[in-house]
Amino acid sequence: MDSHAQHFWVGCNEHELRIQRCADCHHAQFFPRSHCLHCDSDHVDWHASTGIGTIYSVTRVERAPTDEFRALAPYAIALVDLDEGVRIMAHANLDLKIGDKVRVTFFNHHNRALPRFEPL
Repeated sequence: MDSHAQHFWVGCNEHELRIQRCADCHHAQFFPRSHCLHCDSDHVDWHASTGIGTIYSVTRVERAPTDEFRALAPYAIALVDLDEGVRIMAHANLDLKIGDKVRVTFFNHHNRALPRFEPL
């Protein structure tokens, strides 16, 4: 596990979606990094997201790229614009379409919790 992402995955296991926010300029960011993309500060903290957002893009996966996800197929992967101003890629309900309002839920897969977006 990447050390920058550890807080994210711990949050998922606690069914909490976490994103980084800069303590200096308050810029929100995802994916996890050691510094702020906006002001280059190394004072980035983790905060719980509301988990509410809008589908930016979604695709249906018929053939999983790895053995780990074959049993889930077909499944959807979406880019979601969270209300905090960051975009995240995650599993999604198969019925979602661009522009739908969504909320995060979690499902257990191979001994870890993964985020999945469902209709709001």
